[in-house]
Amino acid sequence: QVHRLESGGGSVQAGGSLRLSCTGPGSPSYVCETSWYRQRAGKQREWVSEIRFDRTSGRTTSEGSIDVRFIISKDNSKDTVYLEMNDLKPEDTAMYSCKRVIGVFCESTYWGQGTQVTVSS
Repeated sequence: QVHRLESGGGSVQAGGSLRLSCTGPGSPSYVCETSWYRQRAGKQREWVSEIRFDRTSGRTTSEGSIDVRFIISKDNSKDTVYLEMNDLKPEDTAMYSCKRVIGVFCESTYWGQGTQVTVSS
């Protein structure tokens, strides 16, 4: 299922920063995982970052990113996951998509339409 989950893309010069946001649908009580992927022109989609939660406590159980320049975090009060991208490079130019896995048994997966990030040199 494809939904409008992401926001925050745009154009930036090399060395700049952007923060992407991902939220909804589904109850915040059943969010298991939120991941970011990107697809660069002519390339296959690649994993960028993910954060996983203990659904009982809502606490983060694991997180990781493809590069130390990318930092993933969550604001529980807003049920929003952020991907902060720093020191951006032209090769980071891509369509960034959010994947949200929810459910009592983590059985439902939602993909966002994507948000374009363009980094100029």
